[in-house]
Amino acid sequence: MDKVVATADEAVADVPDGATLAVGGFGLSGVPNVLIQALYERGTTGLGVVSNNCGAMESGLAVLLSAGRIARVTGSYIGANKEFARQYLAGELEVEMIPQGTLAERLRAGGAGIPAFYTPAGVGTQVAEGGLPWRYDGSGGVSLASPAKEVREFDGTEYVLERGIRTDFALVRAARGDRHGNLVFNKSTRNFNPLAAMAGKVTIAEVEELVEPGGIDPDAVHLPGIFVQRVVALTPEQAADKRIEQRTVTVSS
Repeated sequence: MDKVVATADEAVADVPDGATLAVGGFGLSGVPNVLIQALYERGTTGLGVVSNNCGAMESGLAVLLSAGRIARVTGSYIGANKEFARQYLAGELEVEMIPQGTLAERLRAGGAGIPAFYTPAGVGTQVAEGGLPWRYDGSGGVSLASPAKEVREFDGTEYVLERGIRTDFALVRAARGDRHGNLVFNKSTRNFNPLAAMAGKVTIAEVEELVEPGGIDPDAVHLPGIFVQRVVALTPEQAADKRIEQRTVTVSS
C-alpha cells in the first residue's frame, strides 16, 4: 500500500519514448514541474501530451516542448506560449485543440471507464464537422486535419460524439497526499489535476506535503488513492517554488 517513491527520477524511470501523458495544471497553477524536469533530464522524447495548455514562461511542459521532446499535444489553450505557436505553424508539432469543458469530460470519462459520450459543445463547427488543422506543412497549408465526428439528435437537440481519453501515464501535483495515494488539491490546482490523474494508466503524483495514512480526513480527499500508483514527496524548496504568470498590483495615491 505504500506508494511513496524516493525520487522523481525513479518515479518516471519507466516512461518510454513515445509514451502518452495526461498532465495536470492550469496555467502555472498545479503544474508537476519536478516530474516534468525529471523526464527532461532523462531525455525522454516523442511524447504525446494531453493537458489544458503546454506550459508558459519556460516552465512546466514548455521545458519539454522547447527541447523538441513533444510530438503531439491535445489541449485547449495556446495562450502566450510563442514556441508552442511556432512549432505548430511550422509543422513540427501535431495539435488537437478541444473545447475546454470537452477536454475535462474526455479525461474524466476515460478514467471512469466510459468509452465515449455525447455533448452539444462543438455542434455546427469544425469540431464536429472536421477540418481543424492538426498539423501544418510548414508552408501555410494543412497536412493533417481533424476527421468528422458522429452527430446525433436527442429530443430535438444535436450532440457530437466525443471519445474518452486514456493515457499511458499521468503526472499531477497535489497540495497534500498520503502514502496510500489519497490526494488533496488547493483551489484552482483542482481544475485538471484530478481528471488527468484519473485518465492515466499509471499515475504519478508529486505532493507538497506528505502525511501518514489517516492524516487526511476522508471527507477532504479530492482524489482517492485507487487512481494513484506512485507518490513523490517534494522538498520544502520544491514545494515553495511557484511562479506567478501575471501580477496585479494596486498603487495607492
